[in-house]
Amino acid sequence: MLIHVVQPGDTIQSIADYYGISVTRLIQENGLENPDNLVIGQSIVISYPELVYTVKEGDSLIDIANSFNVTVIQLLINNPFLSERDYIYPGETIVIKYKTKRKIITHGNTVPYINKDTLRKTLPYLTYLSVLNYTATTEGDIISYYDDTEIIQIAKDYGVMPLMLLTTLTIQGEVNIRIAFDLLLNENFQNNHVENLLAILRSKGYYGVNISFEYISISNLQLYENYFTKIASRLSEEGYLVFVTINPNTINSSNEIRFEQVDYSQLNQLAHNIIFMDYQWATNINPPSPISSIYNIDAFLNYVRGYIPSDKIIIGLATIGYDWELPYYAGLSSVNSLSLNRAIDLARSVGATIQFDDLSQTPYYTYKVDRYGNQIEHIVWFIDARSINSLLSLVDAFDLLGTGIWSITLYNTQLWLVIYSQYEIEKVPL
Repeated sequence: MLIHVVQPGDTIQSIADYYGISVTRLIQENGLENPDNLVIGQSIVISYPELVYTVKEGDSLIDIANSFNVTVIQLLINNPFLSERDYIYPGETIVIKYKTKRKIITHGNTVPYINKDTLRKTLPYLTYLSVLNYTATTEGDIISYYDDTEIIQIAKDYGVMPLMLLTTLTIQGEVNIRIAFDLLLNENFQNNHVENLLAILRSKGYYGVNISFEYISISNLQLYENYFTKIASRLSEEGYLVFVTINPNTINSSNEIRFEQVDYSQLNQLAHNIIFMDYQWATNINPPSPISSIYNIDAFLNYVRGYIPSDKIIIGLATIGYDWELPYYAGLSSVNSLSLNRAIDLARSVGATIQFDDLSQTPYYTYKVDRYGNQIEHIVWFIDARSINSLLSLVDAFDLLGTGIWSITLYNTQLWLVIYSQYEIEKVPL
């Protein structure tokens, strides 16, 4: 796999010719919505399959899968366009396999109201799916927001293990610190909490729970350990898997990395896997900065592997961008979230050239808009194929278990292309 960065004068045809692949495939694999108007600095992924097959009259996906001793799911992974239609056509090319480096675990977060077509298109790429639909409340109660029965069944149909994501955040990402600490400090609340949790797992058919720790620090670590010991022990006895998601709270100031020096040893002993993921990606109220920093993640992984074996760590990956109004004033300035495609579209519409920050491995650009005769400056930070590939390079360098995606509600074509063209996605027995 290669990543091409669009240069002045590049066209989709010239790029395809240079790399010796078809224009149709280049557009399809990258999900390019405006291929005849590329943006300078935009990333284009070039993949080279190891084995392809040309469809013949009378072929079916099951026939092709059986002929090459692969699963239909593997064909859906390597050919995402197949998820959007019911037929294959004579003469079209099907990718059978890529030359992959290794197996990795992929974990996705979603909400239960995700578009079902998007869900079905994404599930072939996942090992685990955590459904954000439950909030811990006072006295150990748990509330849900939507009926998640269908999403659980669809996940199972695709061989993906559904997990109940439990947090003290609302489904909109709003924080409630008081509830979190009420639960941590009251053993009676915790007993009620675990029984309510078990009742949901049994009735809904989840295979386990992914518990989100949003506020963990040195000062409250013992409280979290006591709480998690009770939860993990009880659920494990009942045959359920227990994951934990932790916000690592890394801060970059003047190129110095600071993070809580938390000893994760006890949590490691109890959790099936530990996912490090920053939920601030969902509701970003921070000053303009890279969405994700490979520099920060590298520093954190060097620290945390002293407490957690690499093969138990899943590292989070953002799939979102933000557009900040400048100068930035907290609570006053406009801040809008963007998908990858929307970030590219905006750059195209304002005539911006996409730059790249080598330290964080993330793209950005600036632009100005006229407002009542005043030029208002904006800065956009987002992630692209280069950011995704850099994070996967850390997965390799630290021999991590895999990566977690926040979130899968919008299908990101390049994200999955970078992953499936280099790695075999592990599926676990259900």
